[in-house]
Amino acid sequence: MQRAHKNKRRARRQRRKARFFRAVLVIMLALGLAGLGAVLLTDRLTEHTLEQYPLEYTDLICQNAREQGLEPAYVAAVILAESSYNPEAVSRDNAQGLMQILPETGAWIAGKFDESYVEGCLFDPATNIRYGCWYLGFLMRRYDDDKRCSSAAYHSGQGTVDGWLKDPAYSADGRTLDVIAGTNADTYVNRVLEYYEKYDAIYQKQALA
Repeated sequence: MQRAHKNKRRARRQRRKARFFRAVLVIMLALGLAGLGAVLLTDRLTEHTLEQYPLEYTDLICQNAREQGLEPAYVAAVILAESSYNPEAVSRDNAQGLMQILPETGAWIAGKFDESYVEGCLFDPATNIRYGCWYLGFLMRRYDDDKRCSSAAYHSGQGTVDGWLKDPAYSADGRTLDVIAGTNADTYVNRVLEYYEKYDAIYQKQALA
């Protein structure tokens, strides 16, 4: 049993490495750096960094982030915080897929694309990231590109964040959050912002490679 478990872990690591190299090449293409070659990649990012901050679905992230005016690093951070890059993740509240979208939210977003919502579609990475990026872009525009407010709204809902912004105990200026109520929400937002800084550095390293 232990040997089988080790073999499975080794296979997962190998698959993750293969996805990593493919993903970074996509980033290079997206940034117009395809001619620089992949020889520098192993020097730029360690395996430990890769395990902590996966670079999976990068082509989908870059494409949809660009369409919604988002930074790919921010989308990547939300995915890591929401599902740890598990496309089959389901929360206690039935939020589904990589960006943990509730079916009712997914149906609402599908309408924005003039599409019919199909049950189970949120487990498809392409659909989930497209819907999640649209919603994240919607929140960023609503909160003037404030990642702290947008991340809080992604986690706790727009109505909750709007209420905090009206309360001087949470917001001094009514536009930014000084305090986030609740340990879960505060931890989530801080985690997203921390992940964003890491992913931003990773993406910049690839641009400079």
